[in-house]
Amino acid sequence: MTRTAYTVIARFNHESVRDEYVAWLQGGHIARVIAGGAETASIVVIDRETPDQSMAVEVRYVFPSRESLARYIERHAPALRAEGLARFPPERGVTFQRTIGEMI
Repeated sequence: MTRTAYTVIARFNHESVRDEYVAWLQGGHIARVIAGGAETASIVVIDRETPDQSMAVEVRYVFPSRESLARYIERHAPALRAEGLARFPPERGVTFQRTIGEMI
C-alpha cells in the first residue's frame, strides 16, 4: 500500500496565537489524529522570508493508505476540525489550508 500525506497549513497574524496553536497541537490534538488512524505527525514552524509575510505552521500526518485517511476524514475529522475552528477562528487571524498527497 502507498502511504498518504495529509498536510494542514495554518497561517497566523499574531505570534501569540501561533504559539497557542502549537501548544494545542502538542497538548493532545496530534495524539487524537494518530488515534484516528495516522501513523506519524510532524510540526514545522515555517520561516518567514519577509517581515510582512504571515506566520505559518505546517502539520504533516502520514496515513498508511488513502483508505485509512478516508476513514479518518469520515469518522474523526469533523469533530477535530470543529474544535480547531472554535479555538482558532478566522476572527483571530487564522486561516487553514489542507493538502493530500501520495508518499513516494
